[in-house]
Amino acid sequence: MTSGNTQQQGFHLNKAKENGLTEEELIEVITNLAFYAGWPKALSVVMVAKESF
Repeated sequence: MTSGNTQQQGFHLNKAKENGLTEEELIEVITNLAFYAGWPKALSVVMVAKESF
């Protein structure tokens, strides 16, 4: 997320789900990282996450 490369985010989000993270937990992680990486990058990941759920 911090690099702005969204091409691989779907893979990583699916792996997180396979390892037991819930949708709510992933939303919390994305929200928390948005304060450090910036909201535009976080919103790009949110669009990818919507496809994963």
